[in-house]
Amino acid sequence: MDEQLEAIVKEVQKGSKYRSVHEDLVRNIAAIEIKKGRSNKETIKAVRNKIHQVGSAYQPLGIDYNQLINQLQTLPKDMYDPRVKEFCREAMALHASTRERLDILETFYSTCLSNLTPIHSLLDLACGLNPLTLPWIPIRKDARIFACDIYTDQIDFLNQFFSYFNIQGKAFCCDLTQEIPALETQITFILKTIPCLEQIDKHIGQRLLSGIQSKYLLISFPAQSLGGRDKGMRLFYSKHFQSLIQNRDWSVQSYSFSNEEAYLVEK
Repeated sequence: MDEQLEAIVKEVQKGSKYRSVHEDLVRNIAAIEIKKGRSNKETIKAVRNKIHQVGSAYQPLGIDYNQLINQLQTLPKDMYDPRVKEFCREAMALHASTRERLDILETFYSTCLSNLTPIHSLLDLACGLNPLTLPWIPIRKDARIFACDIYTDQIDFLNQFFSYFNIQGKAFCCDLTQEIPALETQITFILKTIPCLEQIDKHIGQRLLSGIQSKYLLISFPAQSLGGRDKGMRLFYSKHFQSLIQNRDWSVQSYSFSNEEAYLVEK
């Protein structure tokens, strides 16, 4: 099986959309799919479909991170400069998850985090390009910021962004279905993440909430599909969230936005 597994991982990553996907995630999904006893061709297709569901669907055209890095180098060193904010907005528009948040960016964090500011440490799980919202997040000057996702080129870009603006912390690759980062931070963001991870592991929501070592969690769910349709998602995910926190003695505040439902949890 090891030879078959490595062959499938190698073949999956030959595709341009999958080349930069964290190899640990590819290997984990491949190991699950191999057990279903299908042909290698069918298994490779199934692995790519899973990766599409958890990541590729949100950046169907791909993102030229080298171009973004080149643009970054021309910006002022002040993260709050209007030109930096404009760059962040334009970059976030390239990724579906953050593009959906652009319309509520001015109010999302100021509303959800109003009782916690300024934030002194933050972990952003399955972050996408969400760290580019830092100019809108009320953080301390010396705040420690950590972020993880599954794309190596995206992580390289985010680390360049952190370095350019002297942000303490780092971005790193992580397969959350296998390992929850053991970082103690004031708050962890789990923004529109649980439904994606549940495509691989239907129990990941419970494990994430239990394993994260932050006092506060900011959790959100999409209220619309990627195509902008309602589909009853707000009610569905509201019920799902309640099932994840039942029997836990946690304090929860809920916030409704046009296309996102958010919950601030205090453990």
